[in-house]
Amino acid sequence: MQLIKPQKLNNGDTVALISPSWGCAGAPRVKWKYKLGCKRLEEIGLNVVSAPNALKGETYLQKNPEARAYDVMWAFSNPDVKAVICNIGGNDTESILEFIDSEVIRNNPKIFCGYSDAMSLHLYLNQLGLMTYYGDNLLTTIAEQNCWHPYSKDAFIKAFFDNSVFGEIKPSDEVSFSANNHTDRTYKKKYIKNTGYSIIQGNGVACGKLIGGHGGIVEYAENSIIKMTDSDFRNRILFFEDIDQVCDCNYIQQFFQRLGQKGWLQLLNGIIIGQMKIGENFDRLSETVKNVISGEYNLTDLPVVYGLNIGHISPITIIPYGGEAKISIDNNIRFVITESLVR
Repeated sequence: MQLIKPQKLNNGDTVALISPSWGCAGAPRVKWKYKLGCKRLEEIGLNVVSAPNALKGETYLQKNPEARAYDVMWAFSNPDVKAVICNIGGNDTESILEFIDSEVIRNNPKIFCGYSDAMSLHLYLNQLGLMTYYGDNLLTTIAEQNCWHPYSKDAFIKAFFDNSVFGEIKPSDEVSFSANNHTDRTYKKKYIKNTGYSIIQGNGVACGKLIGGHGGIVEYAENSIIKMTDSDFRNRILFFEDIDQVCDCNYIQQFFQRLGQKGWLQLLNGIIIGQMKIGENFDRLSETVKNVISGEYNLTDLPVVYGLNIGHISPITIIPYGGEAKISIDNNIRFVITESLVR
């Protein structure tokens, strides 16, 4: 299936902010950070609006998945809105999917960006035929206290304001595994030198369309609203990341074992793993992944690379669901998006 790419952003375009999972953006203790994120989007030439229910608070939105779904529909059906950005992740996005009118989404393709629990909505929209983008959330990336990190900001502008080929994604010079803080205005994340990409196994060049997100992707089955099947993984490049709280070697081992048990691991052309706190001891991560992929499933030639700037770290890049990509680990490790992200 050829995915529909949304139109690129131009100066003065309107973006809508939604809370498809956690409603903390509307909490009094967080509202200052929401406003900071809006200001930073305005500084790059965008007009920012809040979806009707996005700031109604944690309790209301937790109890009303229909309201969160309404905001998705409102944003996609609104002809003035050119992009939809998540305020933050959470753990309840999947509950809104039954309330979404798929035809409205198909008939109104536009940029959708967010990470973490937004994965559920990404996968759903992707199966409807849209290219979407695992990238910046407002509160956790754009509104980082110190600044919208230049690496993240540059990737956002390149991805959405430029319809040329996205190109090579190089590692950032620095990386932070610090937790997000939405109440302390003086809080600053601690950054350390980024060691860049590392080879876990394999060699040569792997090409394919991108699929992925966090470890919950293995939980979807054919009888769920998000119907993940073999075709979603065949000849694909998988991108994978997750939160520090779960990212130990046991969790990573179980994730790749589940991929293998479903038969999806064996269908992949390549894997690229995001920076994780466990990456501070890369040897343990590398050994765990190889033990499953090569040891248990004998996929010794499958290219697997660690070190992508995505998800629950800072800074991050933008990864297009269904976008064509290439991993090269012959001489230098290179990860390249080989097409434009917008039209």
